Amino acid sequence: MHITWLGKKSPFCGNVTYGREVTNALLDRGYQVSFLHFAQEESEADDQGGWPNCPEVVLPFFYKSQIYTIPTPKSSKVLTQALKKLKPDLVHASLTLSPLDFRLPEICEELNLPLIATFHPPFDSKLRNLKSSTQFLTYQLYAPFLANYDKIIIFSRLQQQLLVKLGVPKSKLAVIPNGVDVLKYSPGSPDLKAKYNAKRLFVYLGRISTEKNIEALLKAWKHSHMGWDSKLLIVGDGPLTASLRPFYNEECGIKWLGFVADEQERIHILRAADAFILPSLVEGLSLSLLEAMSCGVACIATDAGADGEVLEDGAGVIVKTQGVTTQLNTLLPLFRDHPEITKLLGQKARQRVLDRYTLSQNITRLEKL
Repeated sequence: MHITWLGKKSPFCGNVTYGREVTNALLDRGYQVSFLHFAQEESEADDQGGWPNCPEVVLPFFYKSQIYTIPTPKSSKVLTQALKKLKPDLVHASLTLSPLDFRLPEICEELNLPLIATFHPPFDSKLRNLKSSTQFLTYQLYAPFLANYDKIIIFSRLQQQLLVKLGVPKSKLAVIPNGVDVLKYSPGSPDLKAKYNAKRLFVYLGRISTEKNIEALLKAWKHSHMGWDSKLLIVGDGPLTASLRPFYNEECGIKWLGFVADEQERIHILRAADAFILPSLVEGLSLSLLEAMSCGVACIATDAGADGEVLEDGAGVIVKTQGVTTQLNTLLPLFRDHPEITKLLGQKARQRVLDRYTLSQNITRLEKL
């Protein structure tokens, strides 16, 4: 089967990782894959590494970010011509939140091509805060158009329930969660604690932006007086870095590592961690959370998006999106002082990924679809 994949290669986000991992896995299983993505020119560098060696078509754009993309008017024509030339058996669109998403069903229908979509946007179905309300508008906007796709891949039961409430036929929805390469992301003991002069190591890995609610974690860490031998590593970058870093710094035991492009280095950081914390207000299904769990790290995450579903029944600690700082004020010292708790939770987290979230199992489900 020849699959044309429409997705993103930059800037780095969950959508980028998803596209890279799944297309690599499909190639490994003998499928032919062509990759269509928004780029300035064919020579645009890929600084993430690990991308499959397959035919590519670049689509012109005015603007792209981690959240949405604005294509040029010419992009529809370039896409149509590429599909006519490639003659794939199927188109898979990892939706990039761009106007082109709404044109795709029409283009594929004209070319008689089956069209599958993966719908990634973060959400919080309880609408408990302004950010989740903004994300809910994205779901309201997309719901009427998703019915025009042959199938829509989503990541969780909660996301399915939300879209059905918004009028998307349940028969169109296929729940296939994110998956992790459990051989690559596996427990280990790299000697990073000595490097950071830490007895206990806590990690946040993700974007430094409003929806990630990172300041709630930073406030809790500072107020909890975690001691000189406990360190919090902040791995990632984003618009709030410059405003937060001066107030939450090494004097508080917080180390800002910035964006770490090298995947193996990120794995080393996760393997060294005693706990992984994700205080988000909205989420889809966090790949960083799954990667930490697969490395056997004890995890604390809010019940935003599907993250609560991932940690349910004892695979981690779930906190509410309201009052995150207060809840972490209690949990951080507990995780610091009781290594037996973090060890047990880490084992349960690893087992949960093996049971439900392996990349291999989920690629098989994608194949069947």
